Amino acid sequence: MQNFSDTLGQVFRAMLANKLRTFLTMFGIAWGVGSLLVLVGLGEGFRSGQHRNLSTFGNDVVMMWNGTIPAVANQHTGMRPYQMTLRDEADLRTLPQLRAVTATLGRGDLYAVSAFSNTSGSVMGVEPNFPAIRFVPMTDGRFIDANDLIDHRRVIVLGLKSAQLLFPGRPCLGETITINDVSFRVIGQVGSISRGNNDSDNQKLYMPLTTMQELFAMKGENIARDAVSSIQYQPATKGDTTAAVPAVHRVIARNHGFDAANKDAFEEFDTIQEEQMIGAIFDAMDIFLGGVGVVTLGLGAVGIINIMLVSVTERTREIGILKAIGATKSAILAQFFWEGLFLTGISGIIGIGLSAALMWLLDHFFTGKVPGFDPPRLVPWSAALAIVTLALSGIAAGLYPASKAAALDPIDALRKE
Repeated sequence: MQNFSDTLGQVFRAMLANKLRTFLTMFGIAWGVGSLLVLVGLGEGFRSGQHRNLSTFGNDVVMMWNGTIPAVANQHTGMRPYQMTLRDEADLRTLPQLRAVTATLGRGDLYAVSAFSNTSGSVMGVEPNFPAIRFVPMTDGRFIDANDLIDHRRVIVLGLKSAQLLFPGRPCLGETITINDVSFRVIGQVGSISRGNNDSDNQKLYMPLTTMQELFAMKGENIARDAVSSIQYQPATKGDTTAAVPAVHRVIARNHGFDAANKDAFEEFDTIQEEQMIGAIFDAMDIFLGGVGVVTLGLGAVGIINIMLVSVTERTREIGILKAIGATKSAILAQFFWEGLFLTGISGIIGIGLSAALMWLLDHFFTGKVPGFDPPRLVPWSAALAIVTLALSGIAAGLYPASKAAALDPIDALRKE
């Protein structure tokens, strides 16, 4: 009776007897597995990169800016501008649909000067809860607090690039700068919050909103003293703005005398909706790329079944001899079954290893180099899909040809030339 080691020996001798055919068959399977893993990994890399970019805006945030009201809905003629104010912010804070609200006043025409250099980065008047809504990673000192706001203190927090420009190679904490000839004491420094090549946030300078409104209020005619350039908020339900956005629109429309249904009057950016849209796009991309990979893998499996059938035809006489000297149907079945299974299994392991190596190289050389893109990574579900597909392919590639071989009549097989 033939034992398992004898069967494996026959399997490997048969594979080595046709080296080129074995190599090409294994290459097809390895290519299919690698394609599946790399394609899905690329899609996940894009998803991860876009998610990381959005996270630099803040956590679950909707940003709203001053807008213009069309005289007629959907018509961009006769536009009337409006500016949001602290009254709008106070009214929004009473809404149960929101969990946090903050107002900002930004200007890009102010000039900051230190003892060493100067810069014209955007200056932001902010409130103490700004870092809870927006992404503001402090690396040194502190951010604006409630006392700074109440006392209209002349203190400033520098963005990473602003600190590097104003104090090149020097510590900035406790130093003094002037903004349009008004002195400010540096109380903190923010880390990097750039998005790809866009580092405008790194050039910002932050001061108390009350100080900003006192010294550098918004310019223009018929603008309220407490006007702000942006109001930003988070919905009460995390990741869901379906109730929050309409409630905010109703308050702003009521305060500024226009119809809340006039969507053209609102200038806003919803990071939650943006992330959901990006997620849907990349879900579709994963399905498409995974489908392409599975088809490629399936073609490799069909190739193995075909090769095994050819092998059965070529080895008909050998099968006849084996059966004539006492080999059972199960022994013949096992030999061809294990040959198909080994071809798929070894090829699959090679494909997984090569795809992992390629993704490691991409991670090593491209991390942080391409805006909005993270290098591909091995996705567990795609690896599981590859393994399951390989198992099914191996069984199909082994069982069908093996059953054909085991069913051959020894007399007919011996007659075959």
